[in-house]
Amino acid sequence: MGSNTLAMRTISLEKWGITDSQLHYQLAPKDLQEISVERFNGKETKNGTLAVNTGEFTGRSPKDRFIVKDDVTSDKIWWGDINIPFEPDHFDALLEKVTAYLNGKELFVRDAYACAHDDYRLNLRVINEYPWSNMFAHNMFLRPDESELDNFDPEWTVINAPGFMANPEVDHTRQHNFAILNFSRKIALIGGTGYTGEIKKGIFSALNFILPVDKNTLPMHCSANVGKDGNTAIFFGLSGTGKTTLSTDPNRALIGDDEHGWTSNNEVFNFEGGCYAKVINLDPKGEPEIYNAIKPGAILENVIFNEDGTVNFADTSITQNTRVSYPIYHIENIKQPSKGKNPKNIFFLTADAFGVLPPISKLTPGQAAYHFISGYTAKVAGTEAGVNEPQPSFSACFGAPFMPLHPTKYAEMLSAKMKETGTNVWLVNTGWTGGPYGVGHRMKLKYTRAMITAALDGSLEEANKDNYHIHSMFGVAQPRTCPNVPDEVLSPRKSWNNDEGYYKTAHKLRDYFMNNFKKFESYASEEILAGGPPVISE
Repeated sequence: MGSNTLAMRTISLEKWGITDSQLHYQLAPKDLQEISVERFNGKETKNGTLAVNTGEFTGRSPKDRFIVKDDVTSDKIWWGDINIPFEPDHFDALLEKVTAYLNGKELFVRDAYACAHDDYRLNLRVINEYPWSNMFAHNMFLRPDESELDNFDPEWTVINAPGFMANPEVDHTRQHNFAILNFSRKIALIGGTGYTGEIKKGIFSALNFILPVDKNTLPMHCSANVGKDGNTAIFFGLSGTGKTTLSTDPNRALIGDDEHGWTSNNEVFNFEGGCYAKVINLDPKGEPEIYNAIKPGAILENVIFNEDGTVNFADTSITQNTRVSYPIYHIENIKQPSKGKNPKNIFFLTADAFGVLPPISKLTPGQAAYHFISGYTAKVAGTEAGVNEPQPSFSACFGAPFMPLHPTKYAEMLSAKMKETGTNVWLVNTGWTGGPYGVGHRMKLKYTRAMITAALDGSLEEANKDNYHIHSMFGVAQPRTCPNVPDEVLSPRKSWNNDEGYYKTAHKLRDYFMNNFKKFESYASEEILAGGPPVISE
């Protein structure tokens, strides 16, 4: 193993009852990769990138995510199926069992922090059972300078024990895996799952409570970049909508690809120090920045190798959620530090498998709040037995599993900021055109990029001002023309060449939207309610 002076520092985990473990502190990625390959079944690709299998879980397990219900959280959290309460004494007992399990093991410890803005910095200590989990923490959190480590004071602790299996009857979990946040003790406790995404999403969820409640700052599940003119753009979107791909633009500096804050002083800052991108069907021509970031220091998860040691990105035999994590400096064109000024344009990305929504449309503040709360995308048919048409998927604020507060709290903050700053909001369909999934085809990436470029440089608005087509089903402003995009591409109805089929499907999707929003109606303002699909006289 390579030399590492940081590894010689003395740290203690005695406060957790961990006294007999061999602690590897702040190991360099190359050392963690070497240990992973030698002892933990990691493999290296042809170009030397570490590839691991996360085991039973290849994604998050939302039903096994809990928040401790106590004096800090009881009257603030939006309790329910997303934020599931956990008793404080049950947490204390489970924590004691997990740390007893870790005591005596070889452990990997890292001090890091979240939030690239000094005023919002959250210091972290991450304790991992596996070396590649610690390497993931190096990639995804921000990395303090060596000089900062002498007096480093962690505010939150992440305890990650994939090999510990809970006993639901005794430990009050749903099954053997769990991810629990305790805001009083400032701990993210993760066990029974090797999926690394639980580590970063635990801290993201914590910040989604801390920032709006204590710091008057809007947390966002989004990517962000900035142009040479200093104008920041924000991209919201659920998995598979192109959030990472579209924000990674050779002509714009990347601020970050997943998690950001928007301050009361109208600055945008990255929570993270890296990127965690899906690599299913990764195309080096269409997504060269991500493809080229896959090199030593990155970690591939649950991918299949070709015989020559390269990766078969089309192989989903383990999971469709194949991923790569890499430090943000693997991307050449990044903003340093990871901050930007007030955003001029916001994009809501949706992969509409019904093929109904326009490829790009402009939203009013009320419509923006409505679509933000809705957080729509669609799952394609054929993923489950008996499913023969697209299925809508709604995730409030484009990140419901990570939002401890009621969605309208975040939507109201966003709407207020839009009005204050005059930000443009665009709804972008990266999904299907010419018909639904199985009939039509996926929107070409080059067209989506051209539309976003036109929105950013103002040419889309210039070409369509006072002449947008108002979509009859959703009321959004649909451009009639866009530079470098054929006019016929801009109209979803025309792309179908089947008016009856289009309107029948559009009515269906409209009803899905309206039925989903019913649970928010009692909390929403008149402006937000008016931002939904218009009333249609039959």
